[in-house]
Amino acid sequence: MKTVRLYSGLTPGRKNFSFFCAGFLFAVFIMLILSGCGSKESNQSIITKEVVRSAAILSDLAFDDAEIDSMLDGLNAYRSSYQSMRNVSLSNDVPPAFIFSPVPPGYRADIYTGIPDYGLPAKVSIPENREELCFYPVSELSVLLRTGQITSEELTRLYINRLKEYDPVLHCVVTLLEDRALAQAKKADREIRAGKYRGPLHGIPYGVKDLLDVEGVPSTWGSRLYEKQIAGHTAAIVQRLDSAGAVLVAKLSLGEFAMGDVWFKDMTRNPWNPATGSSGSSAGSASATAAGLVGFAIGSETWGSIVSPSTVCGVTGLRPTFGRVPRTGAMTLSWTMDKLGPIARTALDCAIILAAING
Repeated sequence: MKTVRLYSGLTPGRKNFSFFCAGFLFAVFIMLILSGCGSKESNQSIITKEVVRSAAILSDLAFDDAEIDSMLDGLNAYRSSYQSMRNVSLSNDVPPAFIFSPVPPGYRADIYTGIPDYGLPAKVSIPENREELCFYPVSELSVLLRTGQITSEELTRLYINRLKEYDPVLHCVVTLLEDRALAQAKKADREIRAGKYRGPLHGIPYGVKDLLDVEGVPSTWGSRLYEKQIAGHTAAIVQRLDSAGAVLVAKLSLGEFAMGDVWFKDMTRNPWNPATGSSGSSAGSASATAAGLVGFAIGSETWGSIVSPSTVCGVTGLRPTFGRVPRTGAMTLSWTMDKLGPIARTALDCAIILAAING
């Protein structure tokens, strides 16, 4: 049987092996040529036989002249491709193409738009010390707001005062949104009085982890490197909570780049024992909720970042299934593992919040 020879005497098997080695070697000797990658020198002269031999030494490989000749065109093409990719600027919110959707274009599923029956209490009493309202669950605060026993503005001011009072101890607030919150609260009160009730989150003050964008407000990601990064748009989850009538009072701390509970100003503290950390990375979301500084909060989880601080701070966290809650406008830590979810006082509260951000 006659053997076919290609590329300077290479058999097909050796040819395939050489192509494989070309790709492998490129990863190895990229370190050798990195200093020249930004130059204007011709691609044709950058990667030579001598460069390949040097890279092969690092990998403890040996190639003959025919094998090296078969690699050169591919290696220089790889380098040109990498140069082209580096010239394309991608922001953190541009996803890679790893999701396949079989849904036909234009298809719309039926979506339930009514208000579920959560079995909320028929009557809720106002405490003598109205500051105790800050520890009421959403399920009870919503009844008080809907029936006009309290106003969203009053409740929002209570939470803002507590944020100012206890943040120096807990280090859970990155940006206080007092003006925005009071404007939203007053709008909620007008709508509720006019009978335009949006549901159980209407008028409820809350906070978000500072990896979610709010237009015109810093998104620091917990890092001093991004302390002055101003968002140009508002995250989808915040838009949905705005539509539900919730009142955003603060952007809350997270461990730097969503790791742990230490951020660029301090370590976020556990309200039950301020000598210890709150855990993370949804550090401020759990700490502020436990301390009665917000009615609820939004956190994110890649690997334990809702569950862990919720456990440490004694609150209820819900980590939804990946993809159930939109992540548009959130810092990306892992494109296939990041999830956004509520941190609140009860499982019922989490269900109420999930209904507003779901889908």
